[in-house]
Amino acid sequence: MMTANVTDRMDVGGKLKAARRSKGLSQRDLALRAGLTNGAISLIEQNKTSPSVASLKRLLDAVSMTLSEFFSEIEETNGPKFFYGADEFIELSPQEIGLSEGASRVSLRQVGNASLHALQMLHETYPPGADTGPGMLVHESEEAGIVISGAIEVTVGDHVKVLNPNDGYLFDSRLPHRFRNLGDTPCVVVSACTPPSF
Repeated sequence: MMTANVTDRMDVGGKLKAARRSKGLSQRDLALRAGLTNGAISLIEQNKTSPSVASLKRLLDAVSMTLSEFFSEIEETNGPKFFYGADEFIELSPQEIGLSEGASRVSLRQVGNASLHALQMLHETYPPGADTGPGMLVHESEEAGIVISGAIEVTVGDHVKVLNPNDGYLFDSRLPHRFRNLGDTPCVVVSACTPPSF
């Protein structure tokens, strides 16, 4: 199983390059599809810069891959797995994926390999000042979550709301959305997405 130590050493740029090449795309093709510059793609593939979660999502959408697939390792095929220790969650936002120079990292820890299931379950942590990125997220599913601790500003389309502990959300993920911690304490959210598309 993938642990935090494994993902901290992941070659994000190399893995993105392999995904791009597997689709027969040039850096320029990928840049056009994702709405980024050719230079930005080059820097990301060389691990010289880190995309925000939203930018990485746009890049992976351009090669028809979810974040879950990008960071997943194949689950054991010795039979079904029903239980996961905290160290077995798959980190979908490893240390290399920052939000900007010096920004705190959002942690998106997934239970199991969502590509094998119809539901994606995440344990999300947003440090103070953390943000899913300046661009809005969009993906083909529905998602819901409950704030466990701290507070998070959630934007869905033109609607913005600060959610506190025990508050929740439920929306169509095809609507542009964003999560930001504007407070001075970490925010923890438990969320679900179906079908898995993030």
